[in-house]
Amino acid sequence: MKKYTQVGTDIESVRQKNADSGMSYNEVKEYLAKTTGGRGTAQYSNTNVEEVKQQLKSGPHTEEE
Repeated sequence: MKKYTQVGTDIESVRQKNADSGMSYNEVKEYLAKTTGGRGTAQYSNTNVEEVKQQLKSGPHTEEE
């Protein structure tokens, strides 16, 4: 049995179209932040800022560390 809204919209059809439409606006912002180091997208970053600060204070590092 299909489910419809009060105005007659097929709910499952809308859900399927949304699923097929690609990334949402917020998913795109998150992807760009994680892959390009975008500015103003810190909320999507998985970088530990304090760890980076400590590494910068302690001097140069090699790739193996």
